[in-house]
Amino acid sequence: MSATADVTTDTHLLPTVAVSTVSAPISPKPGSAGNSPSVLGGGTSGAAIDARNVSAWFGDHKVLDRINLLMPAKQVTALIGPSGCGKSTFLRILNRMHELVPSAALAGEVLFDGVDIYDPALRVTNARKSIGMVFQKANPFPAMSIAENVLAGLALTGVKAKKSVKEDLIEECLTKAGLWAEVKDRLHQAGAGLSGGQQQRLCIARSLAVRPRVLLMDEPCSALDPTSTNRIEQTIAELASEITIVIVTHNMQQAARVSDNCAFFLASASTPGVIVEAGSTSQIFGSPTDQRTADYVEGRFG
Repeated sequence: MSATADVTTDTHLLPTVAVSTVSAPISPKPGSAGNSPSVLGGGTSGAAIDARNVSAWFGDHKVLDRINLLMPAKQVTALIGPSGCGKSTFLRILNRMHELVPSAALAGEVLFDGVDIYDPALRVTNARKSIGMVFQKANPFPAMSIAENVLAGLALTGVKAKKSVKEDLIEECLTKAGLWAEVKDRLHQAGAGLSGGQQQRLCIARSLAVRPRVLLMDEPCSALDPTSTNRIEQTIAELASEITIVIVTHNMQQAARVSDNCAFFLASASTPGVIVEAGSTSQIFGSPTDQRTADYVEGRFG
């Protein structure tokens, strides 16, 4: 796999327009790869995501320039690079959260198994159900119990299930998130009462309950101690056999440990973020082709 910043003309460039609601797609584009679906394709295993010529703005400020990156199915792709280079913005673009920011705009395509998630006929809630998100700071719903937190996504997506099905789902998701053994006897206690690492794993379990095929993780271990970080990394390794994972991390050792592929983002004060180099993790860390990549992964800047 390889990806670089495309130097060709922005053929899909859109006007910079303000977007303030989730119901209005940012980029309706004729001739995209999808067939105007109302839902994303079915399936239970990881799906590939292919970003093509993706550029992004906040108002007049361009933050990403023609990003091309294939994130293979059922693999872990790490997005690395210094702060402010657009990694988290790119991650949010992958499940249509970028459009929640006033003045946000974008160009290009994000293909989910060949279907553009920005197709105007595709429901936003369906895109986000298939492409889950775990944030940097754990955010369990404070008024909900551990069990209720796991099931919260079902209510938000309109899914109804029998009590027995819900009970099985709670155990399944907490087990996959590596939390079941620690909380099985206190499922009705507040999720906010868990430790930081446990709360982050609860948020992972909550994301898994709606059966996503892709899970996005924005620096999920940045606020955690080494023991909690190790448990999250174990969870990532276990989940990668079933779903596709894209993770933003500033920890180079973590990127080397958990990912199959890496993309190195870089920006400057005068230029938006681009992908300098992308490829297998072994190649990026072992024999990068760009000196800037070597300097970054070896800690000479950033």
